[in-house]
Amino acid sequence: MEIRKNFFRCVIPSMLAFALSGVYAIVDGFFVGNKIGDFGLAAINMAYPLTALIQAIGSGIGMGGAILYSICEGAKKTEEKNRYFKVTWMLLVGGSLLLMGGLALAAPAVLHVFGAGGEIYPLALEYIRFIIYGTFFQVLSTGLVPFLRNMGGSVLAMVAMILGFLTNILLDYLLVWRYPYGMAGAAVATVIGQAVTFAVCLCFLLARRNSLRSRLGRSFGSLAKKVLLIAPSPFGLTFVPNITLILVNKSAVLYGGESAVTSYAAVSYISCVVLLLLQGISDGCQPLMSLYYGEGDEDKTSRVRRIAYQFAAVTALCCMVFLYLIRNQAAVLFGASPQTVSSVGAILPVFLVGYLFVSFSRITVSAFYATGKDKMAYLLIYGEPVFLLLLLLILPEWMGITGTWISVPVSQILIMLVSLFFLYSGKYQRGTGEWFPIRKWKSRRSPDSRNNG
Repeated sequence: MEIRKNFFRCVIPSMLAFALSGVYAIVDGFFVGNKIGDFGLAAINMAYPLTALIQAIGSGIGMGGAILYSICEGAKKTEEKNRYFKVTWMLLVGGSLLLMGGLALAAPAVLHVFGAGGEIYPLALEYIRFIIYGTFFQVLSTGLVPFLRNMGGSVLAMVAMILGFLTNILLDYLLVWRYPYGMAGAAVATVIGQAVTFAVCLCFLLARRNSLRSRLGRSFGSLAKKVLLIAPSPFGLTFVPNITLILVNKSAVLYGGESAVTSYAAVSYISCVVLLLLQGISDGCQPLMSLYYGEGDEDKTSRVRRIAYQFAAVTALCCMVFLYLIRNQAAVLFGASPQTVSSVGAILPVFLVGYLFVSFSRITVSAFYATGKDKMAYLLIYGEPVFLLLLLLILPEWMGITGTWISVPVSQILIMLVSLFFLYSGKYQRGTGEWFPIRKWKSRRSPDSRNNG
């Protein structure tokens, strides 16, 4: 009973926080779509993967450090966990500055690669330029939220996201609807909203600064390496849906033209919220799994995972039923044309099929990287876009634009099957309910293993 209570105490705020992070893009789409029209909606959809890349890098680094922080906390290694926090903070700051410079140079060419052209390209470029200017706030806000959660501040993390979200709505209304700033206004609203979230996180951490003090000495390189070894898993969970967005947008342009891209924009906004709800469950249960794993309690780790599977499946089913019922009105929210609304109603059910399979694979991935099975997590996360790319090279040639849409749920089904294979292969220890015995892993990969022999 206590484990279930702790599970929902961590997961519910995490779900809301992740859902709100997805709604940032939807809010921009709502205001821009209603003010500028279908081309504005499609432009944000084309540019959003770059926005998501910025946030995913912050999430990856932040979650990597937060996982090691929790494992050390479970093992009662106070000095070590504080070092991981300090190293992660430095990586987030340095990474944000490098990313801002790189994207400022590469964004125009990248948008062309994504398929932006015609009237969509200048709108997408205007939007992403101002997003890039705010890279620092976006990386730091998404990177510090996992630490708030793992330090027992899951509710405050949710509050930080809500405040940022409300700021974004207010500024979108002012800068897009009331004043003629268009795409730039929507981007500035997003950046300032993220800055508000960062400010709340910073206040929490400053209040705890005495308990987070540590000396790195010469250990920065080795600690940073461990953080960065975990980071690709949470980064991938955050960004892979946007690789899907890039690939499907490109295929939609080839086989359906700009009208197909606009229809998929609305579908992707809707799917974004559902996928982030599921990611909120997977990331919300991570602190508990890492903590119990650090304590060496295999039974509690397994029980958290089982509860997560059940809750994620129920959430996915509820979303599927709700969205199916409103499928013919879903795109109206974005000010889409009647033709686009009708098209979205026709293709949305195809995408709904994959949500249940995603719910299973997301929890499996989280269980792997929360307990140090990085390679398995990598294979599951990055295998999905590989499957999707192969399917997009085959199915649209046979089925036209319908093949583009079908490729998405089929790739999700395939990666779920791979998840099952990993779980029930010879690496799965049926006697304990755990894969890769905890003692073996701790002796080989514990945060202190190299320092303490």
